[in-house]
Amino acid sequence: MAEVSGQATIGQASGRGQVVAWGFWDWGSAAFNAVILTFVFSVYLTDKVGEDLPGGISSSAWLGWALGAAGLVVAVTAPVSGQWFDAAARRKLSLAVLTGLTVLTMAGMFFVNDSYHYFWLGLVLLAFGSAFFELANVPYNAMLRQVSTPATVGRVSGFGWAMGYFGGIVLLLICYFGFISGDGDFRGVFGLPTDEGLNIRLVAVLAAVWFAAFALPVLFTVPELPRTDADPGAAVAVVPAPRGGVVVGWFRALVTSYRVLWRDLRELWHSDRHTVYFLLASAVFRDGLAGVFTFGAILAVRVYDIAAADVLLFGVAANVAAALGALIAGRFDDRVGPKTVIVGALIAMIVCGLILLTVSGPLMFWIFGLALTVFVGPAQSSARSFLARLAPPGREGQLFGLYTTTGRAVSFLAPSLFGLFVFVFDDDRFGIVGILIVLALGLAALIPVRSPARRAR
Repeated sequence: MAEVSGQATIGQASGRGQVVAWGFWDWGSAAFNAVILTFVFSVYLTDKVGEDLPGGISSSAWLGWALGAAGLVVAVTAPVSGQWFDAAARRKLSLAVLTGLTVLTMAGMFFVNDSYHYFWLGLVLLAFGSAFFELANVPYNAMLRQVSTPATVGRVSGFGWAMGYFGGIVLLLICYFGFISGDGDFRGVFGLPTDEGLNIRLVAVLAAVWFAAFALPVLFTVPELPRTDADPGAAVAVVPAPRGGVVVGWFRALVTSYRVLWRDLRELWHSDRHTVYFLLASAVFRDGLAGVFTFGAILAVRVYDIAAADVLLFGVAANVAAALGALIAGRFDDRVGPKTVIVGALIAMIVCGLILLTVSGPLMFWIFGLALTVFVGPAQSSARSFLARLAPPGREGQLFGLYTTTGRAVSFLAPSLFGLFVFVFDDDRFGIVGILIVLALGLAALIPVRSPARRAR
């Protein structure tokens, strides 16, 4: 929109120091993504804390529904949040507040003992942390235009993506060898006691400190975006109601923001419908990709009998596989186009998922679980490349804003369907079906979309 020129100017003025500082937030965010949400705390919560949970609903199903509810909260608040961050020139402040709230929920996980009485505390902290973290990604991703130029936006974005993968690898290795490896009542090189889950609770504290430390550089290095009132809709969205208090003001801002969002989609629909088709299709299959990592470790422990300690090693291997897949697919992306890469990756993931439904044991999960994660990186990176090729000059900011918003709008699909199938079949294995349905729906929605290269011809 109107802020593109301002962002480009800032991007041209930024140096490598700002790019590195920006990328360190991605490096630090692996503490929540890899350690808390995927490979350590969520597994501890469902496998240990919720092991003797009373009632007929499994801990995995409750987790899926809790994360689905968090996704709904993000879907409702992301549009008003994103517009407020831009119009009020509060990106950096918003990033600091939301990152701080995420860190606080992570630190609070120290108090989740390994008794089912603490399961609900852990579930609430994980759900709130997930919502805060997703919302923090909105101002963070918006800063990409401030630390890059039109000629370097792809490379800078890829640098941040790689920092996230490798930050996860480093932290998972520290957690495994320092806190979790070994047998008996004391674990890791630090000899931490496992009584009441103390070693895992200390991992949550380490993750909180890690995220906080690596989030600081971007807050001190990257300047705040100058305020602009060029977009009347966004400007109105940040003005509170004069009467009725904060709640009424926030509700009016929410309604106004969705009006602006609908206006943008309507204009895009009349000018380029296939871009709208891609935004909707990518929102669905990207939620499926997120579900693979969110629930992969839980399935590894509860279905395929991988030891809770060893699942961290699988997490390291999965991050390496996804990173290598993205690097290799980048070459194919330039040669055959991003749509071909995405379609191929989604088909391969669905096939691997169907095989995982029929096999058992740690070896089979290592083989087909890693094969599945190889294709996550290509699908993620080519989705961003697809939209970058579609975006007309001067409208990249608008399209990537819609890309973020539409993605958040369906972020409840994979967690909710995972929990539904676990509940219906009373078997964690069938949660895979929920994730595969989301991937298949995204693939079906993507197939009619014309590729950028074909449209150019």
